[in-house]
Amino acid sequence: MKRRGYQPNSYVYSKIIEIYRDNGMWKKAMGVVAEIRAMGMVMDRRIYGSIIDTFARYSELGDAMEVFEKMQEDCIKPDIKTWNSLIQWHCKFGETDGAVRLFCRMQEQGIYPDPKIFMTIISRLGEHGKWDAIRRIFESMKGKGQQRSGAIYAVLVDIYGQYGKSQNAEDSVMALKLEGVQLDPSMFCVLANAYAQQGLCEQTVKVLQLMEAEGKEMNLIMLNVLINSFAVAGRHMEALSVYHHMRESGISPDVVTYSTLMKAFLWAKKFDQVPKIYNEMEASGCSPDRKAREMLKSALLVLEQRQS
Repeated sequence: MKRRGYQPNSYVYSKIIEIYRDNGMWKKAMGVVAEIRAMGMVMDRRIYGSIIDTFARYSELGDAMEVFEKMQEDCIKPDIKTWNSLIQWHCKFGETDGAVRLFCRMQEQGIYPDPKIFMTIISRLGEHGKWDAIRRIFESMKGKGQQRSGAIYAVLVDIYGQYGKSQNAEDSVMALKLEGVQLDPSMFCVLANAYAQQGLCEQTVKVLQLMEAEGKEMNLIMLNVLINSFAVAGRHMEALSVYHHMRESGISPDVVTYSTLMKAFLWAKKFDQVPKIYNEMEASGCSPDRKAREMLKSALLVLEQRQS
Protein backbone atom coordinates (compact mmCIF):
# COMPACT_ATOMS: atom_id res chain seq x y z
CA MET A 1 0.00 0.00 0.00
CA LYS A 2 2.82 2.36 0.88
CA ARG A 3 4.54 1.71 -2.45
CA ARG A 4 1.39 2.92 -4.18
CA GLY A 5 1.38 6.10 -2.16
CA TYR A 6 -1.35 5.04 0.24
CA GLN A 7 -0.66 5.61 3.91
CA PRO A 8 -2.75 3.22 6.09
CA ASN A 9 -4.69 4.86 8.90
CA SER A 10 -5.22 3.50 12.40
CA TYR A 11 -8.34 1.58 11.39
CA VAL A 12 -6.47 -0.27 8.62
CA TYR A 13 -3.53 -1.00 10.91
CA SER A 14 -5.83 -2.37 13.62
CA LYS A 15 -7.53 -4.68 11.11
CA ILE A 16 -4.16 -5.94 9.87
CA ILE A 17 -3.06 -6.67 13.44
CA GLU A 18 -6.33 -8.50 14.15
CA ILE A 19 -6.01 -10.63 11.00
CA TYR A 20 -2.45 -11.66 11.86
CA ARG A 21 -3.44 -12.23 15.51
CA ASP A 22 -6.47 -14.40 14.67
CA ASN A 23 -4.43 -16.55 12.32
CA GLY A 24 -1.61 -17.18 14.78
CA MET A 25 0.90 -14.93 13.00
CA TRP A 26 2.34 -13.44 16.17
CA LYS A 27 5.60 -12.19 14.65
CA LYS A 28 3.85 -10.44 11.77
CA ALA A 29 1.38 -8.80 14.17
CA MET A 30 4.26 -7.57 16.32
CA GLY A 31 6.01 -6.31 13.20
CA VAL A 32 3.02 -4.07 12.47
CA VAL A 33 3.04 -2.85 16.08
CA ALA A 34 6.74 -1.99 15.77
CA GLU A 35 6.04 -0.11 12.53
CA ILE A 36 3.28 1.91 14.17
CA ARG A 37 5.55 2.82 17.08
CA ALA A 38 8.40 3.81 14.75
CA MET A 39 6.07 6.10 12.80
CA GLY A 40 4.90 7.82 15.97
CA MET A 41 1.31 7.40 14.82
CA VAL A 42 -1.37 8.80 17.11
CA MET A 43 -3.35 5.73 18.15
CA ASP A 44 -7.06 5.59 18.85
CA ARG A 45 -9.11 3.27 21.07
CA ARG A 46 -9.50 0.59 18.40
CA ILE A 47 -5.82 0.20 17.59
CA TYR A 48 -4.86 0.29 21.28
CA GLY A 49 -7.39 -2.48 21.89
CA SER A 50 -6.01 -4.60 19.04
CA ILE A 51 -2.44 -4.27 20.33
CA ILE A 52 -3.43 -5.02 23.93
CA ASP A 53 -5.38 -8.13 22.95
CA THR A 54 -2.56 -9.37 20.72
CA PHE A 55 0.04 -9.07 23.48
CA ALA A 56 -2.27 -10.63 26.07
CA ARG A 57 -3.39 -13.49 23.83
CA TYR A 58 0.21 -14.62 23.39
CA SER A 59 0.88 -14.43 27.16
CA GLU A 60 2.85 -11.17 26.95
CA LEU A 61 0.80 -9.76 29.81
CA GLY A 62 3.47 -7.30 30.96
CA ASP A 63 3.61 -5.70 27.51
CA ALA A 64 -0.20 -5.71 27.32
CA MET A 65 -0.45 -3.84 30.61
CA GLU A 66 2.23 -1.37 29.56
CA VAL A 67 0.23 -0.48 26.44
CA PHE A 68 -2.95 -0.40 28.55
CA GLU A 69 -1.44 2.17 30.93
CA LYS A 70 -0.09 4.21 27.99
CA MET A 71 -3.58 4.22 26.51
CA GLN A 72 -4.97 5.87 29.64
CA GLU A 73 -2.06 8.30 29.85
CA ASP A 74 -3.14 9.42 26.37
CA CYS A 75 -6.60 10.13 27.87
CA ILE A 76 -8.25 7.28 25.96
CA LYS A 77 -10.73 5.44 28.15
CA PRO A 78 -10.69 1.63 27.65
CA ASP A 79 -14.00 0.15 26.57
CA ILE A 80 -15.60 -3.01 27.98
CA LYS A 81 -14.03 -5.12 25.20
CA THR A 82 -10.51 -4.14 26.27
CA TRP A 83 -11.23 -4.76 29.96
CA ASN A 84 -12.77 -8.15 29.15
CA SER A 85 -9.79 -9.12 27.00
CA LEU A 86 -7.24 -8.31 29.70
CA ILE A 87 -9.21 -10.06 32.45
CA GLN A 88 -9.85 -13.11 30.29
CA TRP A 89 -6.20 -13.62 29.33
CA HIS A 90 -4.95 -12.97 32.87
CA CYS A 91 -7.26 -15.78 34.02
CA LYS A 92 -6.19 -17.98 31.11
CA PHE A 93 -2.52 -17.72 32.04
CA GLY A 94 -3.02 -18.17 35.77
CA GLU A 95 -2.66 -14.50 36.78
CA THR A 96 -5.84 -14.52 38.87
CA ASP A 97 -4.74 -11.75 41.24
CA GLY A 98 -4.08 -9.49 38.26
CA ALA A 99 -7.51 -10.35 36.86
CA VAL A 100 -9.18 -9.39 40.15
CA ARG A 101 -7.29 -6.09 40.29
CA LEU A 102 -8.40 -5.29 36.73
CA PHE A 103 -11.98 -6.22 37.59
CA CYS A 104 -11.94 -3.80 40.54
CA ARG A 105 -10.34 -1.02 38.47
CA MET A 106 -12.97 -1.49 35.79
CA GLN A 107 -15.73 -0.86 38.32
CA GLU A 108 -13.91 2.16 39.73
CA GLN A 109 -14.04 3.68 36.24
CA GLY A 110 -17.79 3.13 36.11
CA ILE A 111 -17.75 0.25 33.63
CA TYR A 112 -20.68 -2.15 34.11
CA PRO A 113 -19.22 -5.63 34.77
CA ASP A 114 -19.83 -8.39 32.24
CA PRO A 115 -21.46 -11.47 33.85
CA LYS A 116 -19.38 -13.81 31.66
CA ILE A 117 -16.16 -12.20 32.85
CA PHE A 118 -17.35 -12.41 36.45
CA MET A 119 -18.01 -16.13 35.92
CA THR A 120 -14.50 -16.58 34.55
CA ILE A 121 -12.95 -14.91 37.59
CA ILE A 122 -14.98 -16.75 40.23
CA SER A 123 -14.37 -20.03 38.41
CA ARG A 124 -10.60 -19.50 38.66
CA LEU A 125 -10.81 -18.30 42.26
CA GLY A 126 -13.02 -21.28 43.10
CA GLU A 127 -10.48 -23.70 41.65
CA HIS A 128 -7.97 -22.35 44.17
CA GLY A 129 -10.45 -22.28 47.06
CA LYS A 130 -10.36 -18.48 47.34
CA TRP A 131 -13.99 -18.14 48.40
CA ASP A 132 -13.31 -15.15 50.66
CA ALA A 133 -12.00 -13.25 47.63
CA ILE A 134 -15.20 -14.10 45.72
CA ARG A 135 -17.37 -12.80 48.55
CA ARG A 136 -15.29 -9.60 48.85
CA ILE A 137 -15.77 -8.88 45.16
CA PHE A 138 -19.50 -9.42 45.46
CA GLU A 139 -19.82 -7.23 48.57
CA SER A 140 -17.82 -4.51 46.83
CA MET A 141 -20.23 -4.59 43.92
CA LYS A 142 -23.23 -4.35 46.20
CA GLY A 143 -21.59 -1.40 47.95
CA LYS A 144 -21.36 0.43 44.63
CA GLY A 145 -25.12 0.20 44.23
CA GLN A 146 -25.17 -2.42 41.49
CA GLN A 147 -28.30 -4.11 42.80
CA ARG A 148 -29.48 -5.54 39.51
CA SER A 149 -26.12 -7.04 38.64
CA GLY A 150 -25.61 -7.97 42.27
CA ALA A 151 -28.58 -10.32 42.19
CA ILE A 152 -27.37 -12.33 39.22
CA TYR A 153 -23.80 -12.39 40.50
CA ALA A 154 -24.97 -13.57 43.92
CA VAL A 155 -26.69 -16.54 42.31
CA LEU A 156 -23.60 -17.31 40.24
CA VAL A 157 -21.46 -17.26 43.37
CA ASP A 158 -23.87 -19.74 44.96
CA ILE A 159 -23.70 -21.95 41.88
CA TYR A 160 -19.95 -22.10 42.19
CA GLY A 161 -20.55 -22.25 45.94
CA GLN A 162 -18.09 -23.13 48.63
CA TYR A 163 -17.11 -26.81 48.79
CA GLY A 164 -19.01 -27.41 45.55
CA LYS A 165 -22.48 -27.02 47.06
CA SER A 166 -24.55 -25.79 44.15
CA GLN A 167 -27.99 -24.25 44.27
CA ASN A 168 -30.56 -25.99 42.11
CA ALA A 169 -32.09 -24.16 39.16
CA GLU A 170 -35.46 -23.52 40.81
CA ASP A 171 -33.84 -21.84 43.82
CA SER A 172 -31.63 -19.72 41.57
CA VAL A 173 -34.59 -18.47 39.54
CA MET A 174 -36.64 -17.83 42.67
CA ALA A 175 -33.77 -15.85 44.23
CA LEU A 176 -33.66 -13.60 41.19
CA LYS A 177 -37.42 -13.07 41.21
CA LEU A 178 -37.34 -12.13 44.89
CA GLU A 179 -34.71 -9.51 44.02
CA GLY A 180 -37.11 -8.08 41.44
CA VAL A 181 -34.87 -9.00 38.52
CA GLN A 182 -36.60 -9.18 35.13
CA LEU A 183 -35.85 -12.63 33.76
CA ASP A 184 -35.22 -12.09 30.06
CA PRO A 185 -33.68 -14.75 27.76
CA SER A 186 -30.16 -13.37 28.27
CA MET A 187 -30.50 -13.78 32.04
CA PHE A 188 -31.62 -17.39 31.64
CA CYS A 189 -28.66 -17.91 29.32
CA VAL A 190 -26.21 -16.63 31.93
CA LEU A 191 -27.69 -18.98 34.53
CA ALA A 192 -27.67 -21.96 32.18
CA ASN A 193 -24.08 -21.25 31.16
CA ALA A 194 -23.02 -21.11 34.81
CA TYR A 195 -24.29 -24.65 35.32
CA ALA A 196 -22.97 -25.78 31.93
CA GLN A 197 -19.42 -24.68 32.75
CA GLN A 198 -19.55 -27.05 35.73
CA GLY A 199 -20.96 -29.90 33.66
CA LEU A 200 -24.21 -29.83 35.69
CA CYS A 201 -26.35 -31.07 32.83
CA GLU A 202 -29.60 -31.69 34.69
CA GLN A 203 -29.56 -28.18 36.18
CA THR A 204 -28.74 -26.70 32.76
CA VAL A 205 -31.73 -28.52 31.27
CA LYS A 206 -33.90 -27.38 34.18
CA VAL A 207 -33.03 -23.71 33.53
CA LEU A 208 -34.09 -24.11 29.91
CA GLN A 209 -37.34 -25.78 31.00
CA LEU A 210 -38.03 -22.94 33.42
CA MET A 211 -37.36 -20.45 30.65
CA GLU A 212 -39.88 -22.18 28.39
CA ALA A 213 -42.40 -22.22 31.26
CA GLU A 214 -42.00 -18.43 31.40
CA GLY A 215 -43.08 -18.26 27.75
CA LYS A 216 -39.57 -17.65 26.41
CA GLU A 217 -38.62 -19.49 23.21
CA MET A 218 -35.56 -21.71 22.98
CA ASN A 219 -32.90 -20.31 20.66
CA LEU A 220 -29.58 -21.26 19.13
CA ILE A 221 -27.51 -19.72 21.93
CA MET A 222 -29.35 -21.67 24.63
CA LEU A 223 -29.01 -24.96 22.74
CA ASN A 224 -25.28 -24.31 22.26
CA VAL A 225 -25.02 -23.83 26.02
CA LEU A 226 -26.73 -27.18 26.54
CA ILE A 227 -24.36 -28.93 24.12
CA ASN A 228 -21.44 -27.43 26.04
CA SER A 229 -22.90 -28.66 29.33
CA PHE A 230 -22.92 -32.23 28.06
CA ALA A 231 -19.43 -31.78 26.56
CA VAL A 232 -17.97 -30.64 29.89
CA ALA A 233 -19.68 -33.56 31.66
CA GLY A 234 -18.19 -36.04 29.19
CA ARG A 235 -21.58 -37.01 27.78
CA HIS A 236 -20.91 -36.75 24.06
CA MET A 237 -23.93 -38.74 22.91
CA GLU A 238 -26.30 -36.40 24.75
CA ALA A 239 -24.49 -33.46 23.13
CA LEU A 240 -25.06 -35.11 19.75
CA SER A 241 -28.75 -35.65 20.51
CA VAL A 242 -29.17 -31.91 21.19
CA TYR A 243 -27.55 -31.22 17.83
CA HIS A 244 -29.97 -33.59 16.09
CA HIS A 245 -32.91 -31.98 17.93
CA MET A 246 -31.67 -28.59 16.72
CA ARG A 247 -31.64 -29.74 13.09
CA GLU A 248 -35.04 -31.41 13.37
CA SER A 249 -36.50 -28.20 14.84
CA GLY A 250 -35.32 -26.15 11.87
CA ILE A 251 -32.63 -24.29 13.83
CA SER A 252 -29.46 -23.87 11.79
CA PRO A 253 -26.28 -24.74 13.75
CA ASP A 254 -23.49 -22.17 13.71
CA VAL A 255 -19.73 -22.48 14.07
CA VAL A 256 -20.08 -22.49 17.88
CA THR A 257 -22.43 -25.48 17.64
CA TYR A 258 -20.03 -27.50 15.53
CA SER A 259 -16.86 -26.56 17.44
CA THR A 260 -18.55 -27.39 20.77
CA LEU A 261 -19.70 -30.74 19.38
CA MET A 262 -16.16 -31.40 18.17
CA LYS A 263 -14.93 -30.64 21.68
CA ALA A 264 -17.41 -33.13 23.16
CA PHE A 265 -16.13 -35.97 20.95
CA LEU A 266 -12.49 -34.93 21.32
CA TRP A 267 -12.75 -35.01 25.12
CA ALA A 268 -14.54 -38.36 24.92
CA LYS A 269 -11.57 -39.66 22.86
CA LYS A 270 -13.83 -40.39 19.90
CA PHE A 271 -11.22 -38.93 17.58
CA ASP A 272 -12.55 -40.52 14.40
CA GLN A 273 -15.80 -38.55 14.71
CA VAL A 274 -14.11 -35.14 14.91
CA PRO A 275 -13.19 -34.91 11.18
CA LYS A 276 -16.74 -36.01 10.28
CA ILE A 277 -18.24 -33.16 12.32
CA TYR A 278 -15.72 -30.74 10.79
CA ASN A 279 -16.69 -31.85 7.27
CA GLU A 280 -20.37 -31.51 8.14
CA MET A 281 -19.70 -27.97 9.34
CA GLU A 282 -18.05 -27.04 6.04
CA ALA A 283 -20.82 -28.74 4.04
CA SER A 284 -23.42 -26.66 5.92
CA GLY A 285 -21.73 -23.44 4.79
CA CYS A 286 -20.17 -22.55 8.16
CA SER A 287 -16.59 -21.25 8.05
CA PRO A 288 -14.47 -23.10 10.65
CA ASP A 289 -12.80 -20.84 13.20
CA ARG A 290 -9.33 -21.25 14.64
CA LYS A 291 -10.57 -23.35 17.55
CA ALA A 292 -12.25 -25.82 15.19
CA ARG A 293 -9.14 -26.06 13.02
CA GLU A 294 -6.96 -26.72 16.07
CA MET A 295 -9.28 -29.49 17.31
CA LEU A 296 -9.31 -31.08 13.86
CA LYS A 297 -5.52 -30.99 13.80
CA SER A 298 -5.33 -32.62 17.25
CA ALA A 299 -7.75 -35.38 16.28
CA LEU A 300 -5.97 -36.12 13.00
CA LEU A 301 -2.61 -36.26 14.80
CA VAL A 302 -3.93 -38.90 17.21
CA LEU A 303 -5.46 -40.93 14.38
CA GLU A 304 -2.20 -40.76 12.44
CA GLN A 305 -0.23 -41.94 15.49
CA ARG A 306 -2.61 -44.86 15.94
CA GLN A 307 -2.06 -46.01 12.38
CA SER A 308 1.74 -45.78 12.51
